[in-house]
Amino acid sequence: MKQHIPKGGEFLVKETDPGSIFTPEELDEEQRMIAQACNEFLTREVFPRLEELDRQEEGLMESLLKKAGELGLLGVTVPEEYGGSGKGFNTGLLVGEAIGAGHSFAVAFLAHTGIGTLPILYYGTDKQKEKYVSGLAAGEQLACYCLTEPDAGSDARAGKTRAAIVEDGKAYLLNGQKMWITNGGFADLFIVFAKIEDDRELSAFIVEKGFGGITMNPEERKMGIKGSSTRQVFFNDCRVPAENLLSGRGQGFKIAVNILNTGRAKLCAAALGACKEVIAKSEKYANERVQFGAPIASFGAIKHKLAEMRLQTFALESAMYRTGKYVEEVCDEYLREGLPADQARLKSTEQFAIECAILKVCGSECLDYVVDEGVQVFGGMGYSAEGPMERAYRDARINRIFEGTNEINRLLVVDMLLKRAMKGELNLMGPAREVAGELMRLPDMGSAEPDTVLAAEKRLLANLKKVVLMVAGAAVRKFMQHLEKEQELLMNIADMVSFIYLAESALLRAASLSEKQGEENASLYLDMARVYLQEAADKIWLAGKEAVNSFAEGDELKAMQLGLKRFTKAAPFNMKEARRRIFNGSNSPENQ
Repeated sequence: MKQHIPKGGEFLVKETDPGSIFTPEELDEEQRMIAQACNEFLTREVFPRLEELDRQEEGLMESLLKKAGELGLLGVTVPEEYGGSGKGFNTGLLVGEAIGAGHSFAVAFLAHTGIGTLPILYYGTDKQKEKYVSGLAAGEQLACYCLTEPDAGSDARAGKTRAAIVEDGKAYLLNGQKMWITNGGFADLFIVFAKIEDDRELSAFIVEKGFGGITMNPEERKMGIKGSSTRQVFFNDCRVPAENLLSGRGQGFKIAVNILNTGRAKLCAAALGACKEVIAKSEKYANERVQFGAPIASFGAIKHKLAEMRLQTFALESAMYRTGKYVEEVCDEYLREGLPADQARLKSTEQFAIECAILKVCGSECLDYVVDEGVQVFGGMGYSAEGPMERAYRDARINRIFEGTNEINRLLVVDMLLKRAMKGELNLMGPAREVAGELMRLPDMGSAEPDTVLAAEKRLLANLKKVVLMVAGAAVRKFMQHLEKEQELLMNIADMVSFIYLAESALLRAASLSEKQGEENASLYLDMARVYLQEAADKIWLAGKEAVNSFAEGDELKAMQLGLKRFTKAAPFNMKEARRRIFNGSNSPENQ
């Protein structure tokens, strides 16, 4: 039988086999060696220089990026024909995770390898790729991405930078201003978005620093990621050869949107790596810090914090590598169909744009939670710049703004789901009607099922999906084409969708490991998945309540309130003891 190829967003309406997902435990020896090389680079080159990086010591960040390039770390996912290693999407996420603990260096690294390099790799002509990509992969040239302007942030199409055609079409003159440009201070290449003449749509250009006509403001003073170069960049009659137009006239917005899909997933990877670093330091400190005659790690309140940090990160990690495999599977399918490699990579990430947006939101907010609790575990030392948490706390905050704000990404999640449903690409309306009909019937108690591992949790998860279908279906019927104006409601729905994706990913991973290792050996994973699901059920109930109360009335409101209560009902579960087991398991010698 032909293997089912997953589609973006269909997790809401289809059950997933635990054996079909990828878990981090399946990383092969080569992948682990790549991650180890990244970790060793941070330990040797970056961590000893964090203070110098934050002071923006001249030439330091560039030199570190070039060293990373010499080691092959900048070109892990670049095809071999352009000097890279040609590894897949999940290996790219693994590199992002490993580098993610590197504070400002991680920002510079991912800006260069992601939004700086990928536009050329995915959209460039053969000549453009041959000219630029190998140098970017080797760190011989460093790149930045120039999209944001003073009046064009989330609304990228509002940009005012213009490109005038000159010399009988042989060149363009760029004029305009860009801001918040990461790596701007030392970049050799600029991916610049501008409108040609009076076009309504953006175009994109590859601009070399040596073209001239480029000036910059001083480095921005920022709350965090102080070591990353962030400049305003001005283009004043910057002459760009016509052959440096990327993809084609008017294709800039498409480039920006599609490149951001990969950028969002990699931001999640970096947040995941930062979470793990903060957790490791917090656990070490809690085991060493003695108060009232005992390590603070022996106290229930601290165990709760550390366990919660662990299980939130576990769910995020599960969702990220699950998504990575989906992208790889679809990419492979496109390649089998004869699609060129660059188009296959683009279309596969585009297919999972919904999941990438979820990862971006959940990754950045998971890291914010983890660093906040990390400060609390460290107490006064957490607030001190002498300890490691102060920098981690400040550096984390930007991630909810990078790669599209979390508000924009939440709106995108629902918008993409509904658009795919309207196009017939995703069958949401049929299941939504079924749930609406189910509300009118007495609950089906069903027959007793075998007492299998996670059977009750699977039933709860299926019911939580019904909450989303119930609320989204009713909202579409109520507001129709005006639904986009109900942003508070859309964000309620997006949150519910996100909780479901992470909860399901955690359950699938725990089920997969239980099948392979046995229930006893997988008990730590089962506990983390169960606690996360219980928490998700409570959060979905709250978001669902806010949503239905905002638009439903009368009998419809009563029916939906009963549906919420029915679909989010979970069996009693001792979460305190589960968290204690998670803490004890995470702190056992084999997990250190």
